[in-house]
Amino acid sequence: MRQPNEIDFWRGFALVTIFVNHIPGIVFERFTFRNVAISDSAELFVFLAGWALRKLVDGPAKPLSARYLILRLEGRAFTVYLAQLVIAQLAIALLAGASLLLDAPFLLDWNNASAIFADPVRAHLGLVALTFQLGYFDILPLYVALMLVSPLIALSYRHARAALLPVSLAIWAFALAFGVNLPTWPVEGAWFFDPLAWQLIFVLGFLLAGEDGIGGLARRYRKPIGWIALPIVLLGVAAARIDFDPSPIALPEPKLFFVFDKTFLSPARLLSSLAIVAVFAGSFGAISRALPRLGAFLSLLGRNSLNVFCAGSLLSLAGQVFRFAYGGDVVSDAFIVMFGLIVMGAAAWASEWRERLRAKTSKEPAA
Repeated sequence: MRQPNEIDFWRGFALVTIFVNHIPGIVFERFTFRNVAISDSAELFVFLAGWALRKLVDGPAKPLSARYLILRLEGRAFTVYLAQLVIAQLAIALLAGASLLLDAPFLLDWNNASAIFADPVRAHLGLVALTFQLGYFDILPLYVALMLVSPLIALSYRHARAALLPVSLAIWAFALAFGVNLPTWPVEGAWFFDPLAWQLIFVLGFLLAGEDGIGGLARRYRKPIGWIALPIVLLGVAAARIDFDPSPIALPEPKLFFVFDKTFLSPARLLSSLAIVAVFAGSFGAISRALPRLGAFLSLLGRNSLNVFCAGSLLSLAGQVFRFAYGGDVVSDAFIVMFGLIVMGAAAWASEWRERLRAKTSKEPAA
């Protein structure tokens, strides 16, 4: 397994903060960075997913032909898709079991789940098609959509590198200008994370991970960019602390360019997330020297991000139910967070233990 590194560390950090933030009202959510920024860990998670794609394309997948590159990336998309189906069904079972155990039928309405019990035939079709999404379980559908189009990104990088960022920016601007999003079904609405908008930060992560182009430029001028980004981060801190959010009524059209909208990844959120990356890039070395165990633990989570994300999503829902059943205070919330971190760490350790066992078995001679 690879050694702790900056990307795995920040991916682990994002996974922990997503776990905490998905338990509304928990005491510790006030200490996550969404309280001191316009953006949150969702942007960081998607940005790092794009970064990981570039490392794959420039690394193990570099010698692959277009055909095998497509197969590899679509295989990853299918793996994430299966993970989404499994955790969605487990979440539904958890809500159903809690409603029976606690004699609280209204739990069946939590997190947009009511359709699965009121209209199970169409809702299950929607689950399979990703058009029906539970609340707090809507990041992986975005990831599936991004991985489905990742071969286009990778092949554009190979054969039309100069067009990749302009096309991505144009799609993002189109989505914001006209409010274009994917519809949900059977519950009427739209995706919480619009893939047409969020693909931009995925592509930016992909491009900035490279040694050439804007990635190389960012590395050469990392310190000046960091100083330029610092005031933007501080403005985000101020906006978050005073709970500033522009009123859509007072804004010109198209309003999505000016509001702090998460669904469409508005410019303010995008700029905030990129500024945070610029300010904290390169800080892993100092953090790991000062807090080596923290660095190793978060890197462990980040190395096994899909399994840990699935575990964390279910733990967040379990934490919501626990707080409903037993109330929320500092002690119970601390128990939820500690238990969640232990289980997420165990999921990561088990994932690596399985890989080590598989590698050891493959080296042993056949009997």
